[in-house]
Amino acid sequence: MNPKIQEFLKSKGARIAGRVAIIAAGIVLIGLSIIFIFRRNILQFVVKEVTTRVERKYPVDLVIGKADYVGVNTVIMRNIAVIPKGADTLFTTDSVDAQISLWTIFKGRPVFSELKIANAYLTARKTKTQNNYSFLLRKKPAEPSVKKSKTGRNYGEILNNLIETAFENVPEAVTFRNLLVTYEGDNRNIRVNMPLLTVDEGNISSSLTVQTDSLINKLHVEGNINPDDYQISANLYTTDTAGIRIPYIKEKYGAKLSFDSLKVSLTDKVYKQNRLTIKGEGRMNKLLVNHPKVADGDVQIDKGAINYVVTIGQDYYSLDTLSRVTLNKMVIYPQARLITQPSKRIALKVRSAQTEANDFFESLPKGMFETLEGIKAQGYLTYNMNFYVDMAQVDSLKFNSGLEGKYFNILSYGKTDLRRMNEPFEHTVYEYGKPLRTFTVGPQNPNFTPYNQISNYLKNSILTSEDYGFFKHKGFHEGAFRHSMITNIKEKNFTRGGSTISMQLVKNVFLTRKKTVARKVEEMLIVWLIENNRLTSKQRMYEVYLNIIEWGPNVYGVKEASRFFFEKYPADLNLAESLFLTSIIPRPKAYRYSFDSYGNLRNRTKYYFKLISGIMLRRGLISQEEYDNLYPHVNLAGRARDLIVTATPAPDTTAVDSLQMDLVTPIDLLD
Repeated sequence: MNPKIQEFLKSKGARIAGRVAIIAAGIVLIGLSIIFIFRRNILQFVVKEVTTRVERKYPVDLVIGKADYVGVNTVIMRNIAVIPKGADTLFTTDSVDAQISLWTIFKGRPVFSELKIANAYLTARKTKTQNNYSFLLRKKPAEPSVKKSKTGRNYGEILNNLIETAFENVPEAVTFRNLLVTYEGDNRNIRVNMPLLTVDEGNISSSLTVQTDSLINKLHVEGNINPDDYQISANLYTTDTAGIRIPYIKEKYGAKLSFDSLKVSLTDKVYKQNRLTIKGEGRMNKLLVNHPKVADGDVQIDKGAINYVVTIGQDYYSLDTLSRVTLNKMVIYPQARLITQPSKRIALKVRSAQTEANDFFESLPKGMFETLEGIKAQGYLTYNMNFYVDMAQVDSLKFNSGLEGKYFNILSYGKTDLRRMNEPFEHTVYEYGKPLRTFTVGPQNPNFTPYNQISNYLKNSILTSEDYGFFKHKGFHEGAFRHSMITNIKEKNFTRGGSTISMQLVKNVFLTRKKTVARKVEEMLIVWLIENNRLTSKQRMYEVYLNIIEWGPNVYGVKEASRFFFEKYPADLNLAESLFLTSIIPRPKAYRYSFDSYGNLRNRTKYYFKLISGIMLRRGLISQEEYDNLYPHVNLAGRARDLIVTATPAPDTTAVDSLQMDLVTPIDLLD
């Protein structure tokens, strides 16, 4: 083709394209002008469409009192309310200011940005018959229905719906001024007042006051949210010297729980096969717990953290293997699982990382291990525990627990010298938390009886009943712990402790008699330290035990007991007398109930004689002749005779009840 013709055609095409562009721009401009002119009408139409869409999705009435433009692209809406069908108003606000794109209005799908909401009130109410918020937690109709179990609700599904609903309604930018969130129930009232709450490109900031009944917390929150990936993190702290206090703990459990700051996050969620798995992290500083069953005073953890992987489904709850707990300088890997149907099954595993010894002791919660404060050591410590029970077959319960040391050695003892039993020492007896009397455990005390001056019958019968493996184990008897757990679960009460002689001794010498979690854990740790480091010989431990335990009203130690009941020296006790003294160790103050008003042994004590002497015979601790000649009777003398024979007769019984059996079953026969 001729070059001139080609050039002409190009020039003409360019002119045509330019004219088309001008015409298109004109059309767009005309369209925008029409939209701008009729924008109020379009806005009213869009508001009506949004209202219809919301009311079609949820059983509510959405009321927007007025919607109009202010300026070019700023919309203001007045007197908005969300009113659930047949229930109280859930949400109201005086005004909402927002930027709106004209182009999105033209498309019929308006996009609001830079929301400014003033004087908003979110009020959740619940009565015995109804509430005004549960419709938000219901499953979306578009999703397949979840098969329901006859046993109850799938809390994994409920939590998943709650998370998705919350994240789907997070705006890109919003400012709340004077936002008041309240919950009004039959038994509790919660009020959250936020003078200012901002969300800007995922960044969250707010100061708020939370009032739960009479408890008030003033808090500040900083965080970040990513709705697309279901991710959120928040830092919560207060300048209040009392810390952040958890409501209802005091009223419901008689406890106090507070912390200085809290960081929580959700980093991932997956809902699959009707189970929700969530991952995240929690960090807490200066956690303080106070409860009479936990410890005598405040228990404090300076720094605590958890990286969690939790799965929740129908009748299924688990803390998965990737979870990790940090307690000050100690790292622990917990694993837990609860299955509620067809029977309740509980599994728990705890494994600590190998921890440098001083870090281990410094990581222990303050207020729980006062005896060990200041202890210094070298080497490493590791703890492992496994527990499993099927509540339909409680007797099959499995349990093992152990603290292991590597190159472990105590360098200094701090507040309490755990070697104190090696030499004479002052021992104080407490009753109901108050000191009753103090005496020396050693030759300086005329009532002290050396080990080799105590009847072998008594030493062997106590070992048979209380802890036959005492001279072989290292302070713990897992069979006893297992059986005590089984008994406590069946009776739904703490009736058996599974304590060895080592544990009873440590409780009496180093600790208070109060039944708290702290005392029990501290007791176990001290026993481990004494036994595994051989701080005191077994014979000396047993000697101290026999010289300090209670045997009656203000009767402590084997010599006082021998004189109180029989006017004898401990070396002269016969088999029957030894068996009787052994029988009252679990309940020394109830010694009189072993006799009738004439000083004869009751049937349950006779049964005990038969049981323990039979075990002693099988173990070669007594001869066949001694067993055959044993008659369940003792000759009371001294003060005990005066108190027992002249006492009001107590009713006899021929049955051996469960409490009685619990008291007399030797722990070495439990497995």
